Amino acid sequence: MSDPAATLADRQIAGFLVALRAERGLAENTVRAYRSDLRAYRGWLAERGITDLAEVDEATLRAYPGWLAETRAAAGVATSAATTGRMLSAVRGLHRQLFRDGTLPTDPGPALRGPRRPRRLPKALSIAEVTRLIESAAGDDPVSLRDRAILEFLYATGCRVSELTGLVVDDVQTLERVDDAPPLDVVRLRGKGDRQRIVPVGACARHALDAYLVRVRPALAARGRSRSRLFLGVRGGPLSRQAVWEIIARAGRRAGLPEHRVSPHVLRHSFATHLVSGGADLRVVQELLGHASVTTTQIYTRVTEEHLREVYATSHPRAHRATPAQGRPPEPAPVRDDGGSEVTD
Repeated sequence: MSDPAATLADRQIAGFLVALRAERGLAENTVRAYRSDLRAYRGWLAERGITDLAEVDEATLRAYPGWLAETRAAAGVATSAATTGRMLSAVRGLHRQLFRDGTLPTDPGPALRGPRRPRRLPKALSIAEVTRLIESAAGDDPVSLRDRAILEFLYATGCRVSELTGLVVDDVQTLERVDDAPPLDVVRLRGKGDRQRIVPVGACARHALDAYLVRVRPALAARGRSRSRLFLGVRGGPLSRQAVWEIIARAGRRAGLPEHRVSPHVLRHSFATHLVSGGADLRVVQELLGHASVTTTQIYTRVTEEHLREVYATSHPRAHRATPAQGRPPEPAPVRDDGGSEVTD
């Protein structure tokens, strides 16, 4: 039943959220984030007495970021530039969509400017650190075998944690190939907007996954009702995102890695960074990660360039500016050819 006290603006926002799920196929977590970000906007509209989004013009909308910052500061809520940018992006998306479908006569969203965000390079573990993390789950007990399979799988596929927890057993397949080529193990991942992609599963991950499927999962599945989910908790239910975070955090502590450097997304960044560093084509990495645009993937080229600069700066004997005491580098000694004349080029 609809709220009789709801304004037209409230109903416009509610309709936008329904369309996100029904028409654009966004995941429930994404829709929930939009709803949370637009809650503050609804408060601002109510405070200004605006009951219809058609009343919002560019001049009016420019006042929203300042109000948002003051309100959150007064409530003692620390807000990063990234959070503010995301909340403003939700408002722009709302007005843009309602303008496109004819609900609103204009789109004032472009007037809404957020703070400039510093472009941070993704943090990635080194190959040695990833190995330590995975090897930390080296036990032969059921929990260790499951955790090892999860760690191997995250690094082998670069999948998001929500993609991992949504997997069913039949998503992992072995494809027969022609011309006597060896079979290829793959997984079907469902990403943002329910977009599906096929990603190879490496030999190490497949070995760990087989050990879990044969020796652990049947007993876990018998305890609960989630018979189809790939990764299960100790009570037989599907693993939550929080449970996966804790599995990785626990492995990080055993491996002696700083807590802030270990998370499911760090393994995803490490997967992409190591592929690009190894010479993988950027378009291939884009497909493996499930990025809608290659511009999102291009950040990993900057990561490898940054690493090259660091290696050069620490390894090359002439990488740093010479001090006056060091003087100029010596001139190359002349080399004589067979005729006795000097050759210096």
